[in-house]
Amino acid sequence: MQYRKFGKLDWKPSALGFGAMRLPTNGEDQSKINEAEAIKMIRYAADNGVNYIDTAYMYHMGQSEIVVGKALKDGYRKKFHLATKLPVNMMQKGDDCDRILAEQLKKLDVDKIDFYLFHGLSKMGWEKVQEWKLLDWAEKQMAKGYFSHLCFSFHDDFPAFKTIIDGYDNWTMTQIQYNYMDENDQAGRKGVEYAAAKGLAIVVMEPLRGGKLSKEPTPKPVAAVISKAKRQMKAVEWALQWVWNQPEISLALSGMSTMAQVVENVKLAEHAKTNNFSTADLKVISDIKDAYKSLSPIACTQCQYCQPCPSKVLIPRVFGIYNEAVMYDDVKGGQFMYNAPFGLPQDQRADQCTECGECLAKCPQKIEIPEQLKKAHAALYLKNPPPPPGAPPKKKE
Repeated sequence: MQYRKFGKLDWKPSALGFGAMRLPTNGEDQSKINEAEAIKMIRYAADNGVNYIDTAYMYHMGQSEIVVGKALKDGYRKKFHLATKLPVNMMQKGDDCDRILAEQLKKLDVDKIDFYLFHGLSKMGWEKVQEWKLLDWAEKQMAKGYFSHLCFSFHDDFPAFKTIIDGYDNWTMTQIQYNYMDENDQAGRKGVEYAAAKGLAIVVMEPLRGGKLSKEPTPKPVAAVISKAKRQMKAVEWALQWVWNQPEISLALSGMSTMAQVVENVKLAEHAKTNNFSTADLKVISDIKDAYKSLSPIACTQCQYCQPCPSKVLIPRVFGIYNEAVMYDDVKGGQFMYNAPFGLPQDQRADQCTECGECLAKCPQKIEIPEQLKKAHAALYLKNPPPPPGAPPKKKE
């Protein structure tokens, strides 16, 4: 296992962190974690050098923290630095934080959490933090010894990221979505550089883009690039090593669902070195990105000029889901994102288009939007959508 810098802390994390968001389950119900297998996976990671584990209040419908707590028994608490998160966006009032933290400590069965994160901050989430004076609250909890370091995870654009970092002097770490396909999205590379300059540790989530970059690509353009590369690596290794190549990154989290994934990722982390990519390697990454983008069926740039739609259709979002489903050969995943309760609201999907034509005059790419919306809806719509997370699967008739 390789170990790296963690911002200003005198502690070195493993290059690979264990993300407890995609633990193995018994069936489709995400709240029904296969505890025995999950604990076995977590402890295997610890026994092979992984020293950072990340969970959250909402993961697996509130069950992830419980299973992580069980995995930390028998001396394994000493092997891990533990991170969990306060679900700011789902809180109704500032007073909820006392109850939630107490519940988390109980579920994890620990006296102290190492890294406590405000979960998924955005501009709106940051406004809640300020309105409810959660920074003052967090300072008091640290003084009481309930957690050691205050951090935040993030989903928004770079200006919001910069505002949050500049809004508090004692952040220890930030957790961002970052992979070679999202290099310039959300906080992006600019965010990595800014956080590092401020002395923050940087934890990367979704280095494999929800698993899309881990499987060997079936689209010929992408497969051809990887097969012809001078350095022969599997798709998952290209993705992880691209993250690890950057010295500002403290560790890459992987939400592993099988023991095979844990074993493979631990092995890959043995070679997680910084500044290890040659010019030729970086060219391969650039070519992979171009190959994926060439597969995008709709030339939408997400400029938002077509918004607002008179019929409330979230045109860029629909096109984004459809494009990714085709690009990554993941129609099932696209259907899930399109139909799931937390996906697109039903009254904002593609089938709400009335073909008024207002968007056609606004689109700089001259996309035939109504026709493409029909195509996207036909590919993505499911008559029987997936159940809400945590809901028991429907019984077969």
